[in-house]
Amino acid sequence: MTETIRLLDIRETALSSDEVLAAIADPTAGGTALFLGTVRNHDHNLSVDELTYEAHPEALKHLRVVAERVCENPAVTALAAVHRTGVLAVGDIAVIVAVAAAHRDVAFAACRQLIDELKAEVPIWKQQRFADGASEWVGSC
Repeated sequence: MTETIRLLDIRETALSSDEVLAAIADPTAGGTALFLGTVRNHDHNLSVDELTYEAHPEALKHLRVVAERVCENPAVTALAAVHRTGVLAVGDIAVIVAVAAAHRDVAFAACRQLIDELKAEVPIWKQQRFADGASEWVGSC
């Protein structure tokens, strides 16, 4: 399973889809699914100026558990997930997950499982700052 998980990281630097796609490139894969989560300019009908992400010190360990679960499907040939921390502006990439698999349906399903379980189980929180000066913390799991 360790050879299937090609890239897992939580970092303060900008994320690159090229890096993630290169990490999961695999000649046995017939399909690759990629998801980019970006900072949008609104939430709750309010204008968002920026987000700040923070991760628990053991967040990467939790991310590995999620990735290993996704890789239990033998048709998954490669997987990568990276999440950003720190201050992000509207349009910045906050998270990238990608899965290569023998067939596209497996790649799509595994990619969706990966992002959904990451969001539900990995202790990463965000503070949204709104244009009116208000803020809120969301996503604490």
